[in-house]
Amino acid sequence: MQTTDNYMELTFPAHSQNEAFARVCAAAFAARLDCTIDELTDIKTAISEAVTNAIVHAYPARSGKVLLRGSINGNTVRFEIQDFGCGIENIEQAMQPFFSTGNSAERSGMGFTVMQSFMDTVAVHSQPGQGTVVRLEKTILSQNTECLIHA
Repeated sequence: MQTTDNYMELTFPAHSQNEAFARVCAAAFAARLDCTIDELTDIKTAISEAVTNAIVHAYPARSGKVLLRGSINGNTVRFEIQDFGCGIENIEQAMQPFFSTGNSAERSGMGFTVMQSFMDTVAVHSQPGQGTVVRLEKTILSQNTECLIHA
């Protein structure tokens, strides 16, 4: 992460019930930028997709952990979602709409597409057998003084 005005870090087990926890924590952290409800919703949606990807795809045969890091610099919020799982063989292919390594009846393959539509920047770094880091960035333009958090 870069030099920041503020930062946070959470570590939690890669269990599906922790996705909501991560989403709310990220929104609470970003709220200090006086963002709008729409901006918070964008952040929560992108975090939800990134954390769900880590939980579902990183540890198919074992349990593991997920790290959520956040930083604020000026009016820009950045998040990193890191797992230590199986990694992604082909990042370019994984980021294509409708591509999924999961059960096609349960997975749409739109996780990265959703992240890209709600955040200014999405970067993925992965090494097979060692894990993945997804970096999300959003500049808050509104500076709304009536920001409310809705979990």
